[in-house]
Amino acid sequence: MASLKELKGRIASVKSTQKITKAKQMVAAAKLRKAQAAAEAARPYAQRLEKVVASLATKVSGDSAPRLLAGTGKDQVHLLLVANGDKGLSGAFNANIVKAAVAKAKALLAQGKTVKFYLVGRKGRAVIARTFPGMIVGDYDTTAVRMPGFDEAHAVAQDVSARFFAGEFDVAHLFYSAFRSALVQIPTEQQIIPVAVPADAPASSGAAVEYEPDEEAILADLLPRNITIQIFKALLENMASEQGASMTAMDNATRNAGDLINRLTIEYNRSRQAAITTELVEIISGAEAL
Repeated sequence: MASLKELKGRIASVKSTQKITKAKQMVAAAKLRKAQAAAEAARPYAQRLEKVVASLATKVSGDSAPRLLAGTGKDQVHLLLVANGDKGLSGAFNANIVKAAVAKAKALLAQGKTVKFYLVGRKGRAVIARTFPGMIVGDYDTTAVRMPGFDEAHAVAQDVSARFFAGEFDVAHLFYSAFRSALVQIPTEQQIIPVAVPADAPASSGAAVEYEPDEEAILADLLPRNITIQIFKALLENMASEQGASMTAMDNATRNAGDLINRLTIEYNRSRQAAITTELVEIISGAEAL
């Protein structure tokens, strides 16, 4: 059994930890409101841009289609663009994204495909490097950025697009965490190169519609922009998901610390009462002996 001094020290230590987790929870809650608003504001534009690109894509085919839409004609080399956070203490937020990317990589490798990784954010690098040694071909460091934004998304999109045009891969998949609530964040996979055209995309209605410039020129401008916007949306979703997961994790940690303090306090009181009882028995026994 621990001594009274040890129990008192443990109680003080857990109380200090509880103060830290409570403060972290409040900070995450404050950041969550701003991050959630930014993520929700970006969704309509990103979704609408995808629909516009898909609609134009149905009117372009053959050699006239831009390479970002038509692809390389092969499906052998896949680049997994994994967007993670830079900090911990956010529950399973980072682990779930990495888990989804690892599962996709293993499935592709089982099909005989070649897999490469491009990492955004610091967390998750160690796991991927250990599981797939030598497969990380690029990364973007966001540790010096307080909140990754459009500039970071544009830089990543340009780098990934340049690698595609250089023939380093055939298909690119984006992995991030879609924000639903502080309790729910969904690991999401999205193919960004070549742009995936949904099967239910609206085809030409037969009406006489002329584009100025033509569809190919419009797509040549929209496709690189679409890649940037989709990565930007993923970064915003990640920020909201990370703060939501952090707030939930710190709330659970604060509650657990409170429960532990209660148990340690009960144990401390019992040990103290036992010590007092022992002293009283010794005093009484000594008095009777006299």
